[in-house]
Amino acid sequence: MPKPPKIPQSVLVIIHTPALDVLLIERADHAGFWQSVTGSKDRLDEPLVETATREVGEETGIVVGSAQVPHSALFDWQYSIEYEIYPEFRYRYAEGVIHNTEHWFSLQVPEQLEVTLAPREHTAFLWLPYDEAASRCFSSSNADAILQLPKRLHERFSGRADVGHPTERGR
Repeated sequence: MPKPPKIPQSVLVIIHTPALDVLLIERADHAGFWQSVTGSKDRLDEPLVETATREVGEETGIVVGSAQVPHSALFDWQYSIEYEIYPEFRYRYAEGVIHNTEHWFSLQVPEQLEVTLAPREHTAFLWLPYDEAASRCFSSSNADAILQLPKRLHERFSGRADVGHPTERGR
């Protein structure tokens, strides 16, 4: 039975330590394509935080909600972008779907954890300082998200609500 088409609503989760070392994972289907955790909703009514939690577990083996990584470590940036799906990936979506909306999250882990990769999806992982991690990303939007990490965390912990202009949403 063929897989159902992917839902064009996804998450990007930047996993990082308190020192801002960022986890990158290499795609199995594109050698040299380094990225953060990403993944689409499994169903239309799946809450984004559930999608983020599930994808982190599936792709890295890190359990959000464990004693080491509590639910409060997952931060929804309340920010999204819309992008054109690369032509080589469009076959995964319903016919005519060419755009995806990606919602950004970060997850702080206590240290550079060992990860368990999903071998059909990823072949390697590495931890890098956030600016180096951004420079290794294939996707410019993933790199942009990583570069925004210090500012987003500062805003989260300082209680400021101005996490970007409303016009940035859906860019």
